[in-house]
Amino acid sequence: MNCKKLILIANILAVCSFASAQTNEMWQRVEGDVAANRYKEAFERLHTIEQAIQNNANLDAQGKAAARYKTSLIRMTMYMKMHRSANAEEHLDKMEKFANASGDEKVKNDLLYNKAIYYYTFGQTSKGNEVFKEMAAKLTASKEYDKVDAAYKLLIEGGKKSGSANMVAQAYSGYIAWKDSAAALKLADVSGALKEQIQAGEKEIAEKDSKLATRQGIIIGLCVLSVILAAVLVIGALLIMRLFALTHKQKKTIRQLGENIALKAKFTSNISAQLTPTLQKLNGMQPEVKALLDFSNHIQTLSQLESTIGETVETEEVSLPAFCEDLMNQVRGKEKRDVVLAVDAPKMSATFNKEYVSHILLHLLNNAVKYTPEGGHIHLDFKKRSVHKCQFLVSNTGSVIPEEKREDVFKPFLEVRDLTVGDGLGLPICQQMAIKMNGDLSIDPEFTKGTRFVLSINA
Repeated sequence: MNCKKLILIANILAVCSFASAQTNEMWQRVEGDVAANRYKEAFERLHTIEQAIQNNANLDAQGKAAARYKTSLIRMTMYMKMHRSANAEEHLDKMEKFANASGDEKVKNDLLYNKAIYYYTFGQTSKGNEVFKEMAAKLTASKEYDKVDAAYKLLIEGGKKSGSANMVAQAYSGYIAWKDSAAALKLADVSGALKEQIQAGEKEIAEKDSKLATRQGIIIGLCVLSVILAAVLVIGALLIMRLFALTHKQKKTIRQLGENIALKAKFTSNISAQLTPTLQKLNGMQPEVKALLDFSNHIQTLSQLESTIGETVETEEVSLPAFCEDLMNQVRGKEKRDVVLAVDAPKMSATFNKEYVSHILLHLLNNAVKYTPEGGHIHLDFKKRSVHKCQFLVSNTGSVIPEEKREDVFKPFLEVRDLTVGDGLGLPICQQMAIKMNGDLSIDPEFTKGTRFVLSINA
């Protein structure tokens, strides 16, 4: 079970706790649909549930807001599984509106947790850390230590299951810092309570100073409390020492996990590199040999991208009209008869890694040329979505990629292929490049006239 499935289960369980007795069966069906990736059925059931919430006269405005928060949470979870960051972000905004309208602190805390999951899922680690720290601080202030501990453990476990050493390291670093702080707070709570008892005892001594017997009893009581306090301090010191030992062991585990991932990528790249000299001695004009050489180069490229995924990439300011026209000109002349090639880029500049973006868009345009029938259209568009976000859209008319295969096209080595007709690594390489630029590459499910790929880049 990967990180996304852990998040999905946690979210569905949270949703079910808000459901009324009349809608429990419907919630359970939604849970089953989402777990089985039956998104269409899940969206239809959610629409029915939202109508029921709206028409429920027994719910006040705050109750309806809390219920609507949970329907938006499920929608965001599904869009995260489908890698549709824009749709997921839209429902995250709705969740914030509903959480504030509900006036329920539990719902607001749940919003913070799911905000962190959203940011971690789409590579926005710093934002995820900030939100998670805010949630931990709120729960710690209300002394709900067990809830914070459980949230951190779920996040760490999710990172381990998904093989994300970066996410495990980030979550565990925050967990250790919080654990130290929480241990100190717990110890301060116990010490504070004991000090208050001691102060109360001293006040009683002052009030009954004339009665020696009472004063002696209180002194004995204070001595007992002092012994308890000393014992608590000793136990606290032992717990801290144990925590330090556990921290050292788990840091070693995290380091080994990261080394194993790096070694796996290096091993794959080395095998490919060792094959290349031998293949180059063969007749490169033969389709089979050329296919093997291309496959070897693609494996090395993919392994290098995966092993350096956490490193920053260089950016430069690029004039969009000239950049887009140049890319389209590189595929012009390869299209079938009467196919229209069009570019829509505003007269402005944008900052991104030109090498990666050029590679991705050229791959998408070449695919569009290959699959667009006679008389069709191919478009390259640029959209400025916000101050820090922009998108390139490559659209072509023709056949539509089935919904059940849209995620698979970005997964390498998913099936055995005839390498002479393609190795299936082009789109996985493009998506890794997009992720390195703090962005994403996805298929627009709302485009029904053919296929539209969306390259999102976050500055």
